[in-house]
Amino acid sequence: MSIDVTMPQMGESVVEGTILKWLIKEGDVVTEDQPLVEISTDKVDTEIPSPGAGRIAKIVAREGETLPVGAKLAEIEPAGAAKAPAAPMRAEAPAPKPAEPGAQPKPPLSVVPKPQPQPARAAGAVEESVPRVQVSAAPASDHRRYSPVVLKIAAEQNIDLARVPGTGIGGRVSKRDVEKYMANLRKDGAPAEHAVSSAGAAQAAVAQRPAVAAAQPASRPAAAAAGAYNPPIYQPHEGDVIEPFTRRRKLIAEHMVYSKTHSPHVGTVAEVDLTRATRFRAEHKDDFQRREGFALTMLPLAAYATVRALKEFPRMNVSVAGDSVILRKQINLGIAMDTDEGLLVPVIKAAEGMSLTGIAREMENLRRKIAEKKITADDLAGGSFTLSNPGREGNLYGFAIINQPQVGILRMGEVKKRPVVIEVDGADAIVIRTMMYLALSYDHRVVDGVLGNRFLYRTAKILEEADFEF
Repeated sequence: MSIDVTMPQMGESVVEGTILKWLIKEGDVVTEDQPLVEISTDKVDTEIPSPGAGRIAKIVAREGETLPVGAKLAEIEPAGAAKAPAAPMRAEAPAPKPAEPGAQPKPPLSVVPKPQPQPARAAGAVEESVPRVQVSAAPASDHRRYSPVVLKIAAEQNIDLARVPGTGIGGRVSKRDVEKYMANLRKDGAPAEHAVSSAGAAQAAVAQRPAVAAAQPASRPAAAAAGAYNPPIYQPHEGDVIEPFTRRRKLIAEHMVYSKTHSPHVGTVAEVDLTRATRFRAEHKDDFQRREGFALTMLPLAAYATVRALKEFPRMNVSVAGDSVILRKQINLGIAMDTDEGLLVPVIKAAEGMSLTGIAREMENLRRKIAEKKITADDLAGGSFTLSNPGREGNLYGFAIINQPQVGILRMGEVKKRPVVIEVDGADAIVIRTMMYLALSYDHRVVDGVLGNRFLYRTAKILEEADFEF
């Protein structure tokens, strides 16, 4: 009985994966849990382990091919079955085939990872909406692995990948590594054939542009037929650098456009006085650092306040499923974090039962997993509400796009001291306070203005009163 290797479910919102590189070939003998193939999803890049020991009888999926969850990738002959028929199969390979359909000894064993609940995915498959460019495989002499995007950039810019230091797992070269290498070439005055801004590179990029540009009009016929506006396509000039979307960026873009076109976003802002919260942090930060081994920042305080407010307003902690909403029992808080490869949103699971310390610990654990490139698709899946903190560099406030199928996202602004008017002993007074704007985006299909404003007000009040429990 053969064992099927299938595309696994890599999180509830992941519906497909792209084959980046096969780590084995047909005829190879593999052991259970041995990495077989490297795949890429909109969440993470990962390796699929072998579901059993045996010989690789057939590889079905090609490198660069995008397949849905559950699709067959390869077949494995179990170790016990491979030994006995090995000799006859070579001598009489064509003969046994007609006999197999009549005999039908047993159905093949299909080993598939345990599926997780998956929300309905609307508006067409990515395979239809996202153009893809075929690229050649890495040279056989190079032992390192390269993604299709890295290979394409290297081909367009005439870069020798063997010279590029890799910072990924196993020395893997990422897109950011290639960009850094090209920046260093420009800085060091590299020869013209290696410089990104050279005429040859620009001409080569323009020459390869049809593969990318041609795909853009292909996605327009429906819009054009309806008389929709079609923006002009910019044609690159000498010195321009063409940077194709990575697969992850394509899917993020698709998600953002879907969210904006399907959820009527409403934004509301609260001005939050963080003076007491800042004082609370200052009083406890040294003891917290000694006890936990990492700093207590404002982000866990905001996360704790958000979870408290979600417990009081459970209709903010729902998911949209078609024409219904699902009131979720658990509060799974997504925390947007910046990484070298773009924004990721790891999820703190079952946050409703955590103290401030528990939330801070889980947040630090997720941050370290991202830094060590150990984050998994499960760490990024299942969020019911999202908190975003873009940083302190001139960020007054802004409205984030809702992470579907959630109905709300909270975005922190810059924490800054400002003069404000407060009442002191019955009289108005101008004082210096630590202030922050907190902006909520919510889905008006599900959340009415009263609910959205009450939830935001309550979150702000918990922060202002420094109502935290370790």
